[in-house]
Amino acid sequence: MARSSADEIRRRIAKRKKSKESSVNGHDQHIIWPGDSEYEFPTYTSDNGTNDENHPLFRKEVFFFKFLASVLLFLAVAILFRNHSATLAPVRDFVTRSMDTDFKFAVVSDWYEKKFGKPLALLPFSQDDQKGKTEVVQTEYAVPAMGKILENFQKNGQGIMIETQKGAAVQVIKDGFVNFAGVKDGLGKTVIVQHSDGSETWYGNLADIKVNLYQKIKNRTVVGTVSTSPDEDPTKGKYYFAIKKDDHFVDPSKVIRFE
Repeated sequence: MARSSADEIRRRIAKRKKSKESSVNGHDQHIIWPGDSEYEFPTYTSDNGTNDENHPLFRKEVFFFKFLASVLLFLAVAILFRNHSATLAPVRDFVTRSMDTDFKFAVVSDWYEKKFGKPLALLPFSQDDQKGKTEVVQTEYAVPAMGKILENFQKNGQGIMIETQKGAAVQVIKDGFVNFAGVKDGLGKTVIVQHSDGSETWYGNLADIKVNLYQKIKNRTVVGTVSTSPDEDPTKGKYYFAIKKDDHFVDPSKVIRFE
């Protein structure tokens, strides 16, 4: 009886080896778990190929549609500005104004947060924010840095120059988005911040810039430090400040007390 069982196992092993040899000769790539017992083992097919058409993050139809739409939009704008017809003048003016107007990051962000709350995984949350704490609405502007007005609004119709202590920090007057952080003609290093009410505040004549472009910043965030001049009082510094609302500059001294 034992001899019969041994003969049966040997026959099964021989049959399995024969099956393996025929699979290799026929280029049927299978991974077979090795074993010399009477038990059957699972086999796994090796498939190293990929099918881009079925990739969940790539759809040819959507990609080509977007590409075609971009090309058509580019050609339409090019034809619009190559054609000097008076009929198309209003359309050209609208496109020009749209390209020249800065995107209102602060306004859109404020609207979104009021409607849907803070965007998940996009903005850092504090513990107070996670608990649903409501921020106090600011009814008046803060002061970037206390000092004495050297040049008033009437001199240039845009902003004022303020004298303060050397190395004084210049702080943003309310929450907003950094719309510009760089050098402007006549103002030197400048930071422009958009606010949710549609206004902008300008901080110029800075010694350095401590914020980044398109950064969302809170009230009292330091945007830079005041600049100093070697031919003036070495203990003093000064900075430029302006408020812009509805494409018009307003006198900061009318809404902020600097001294």
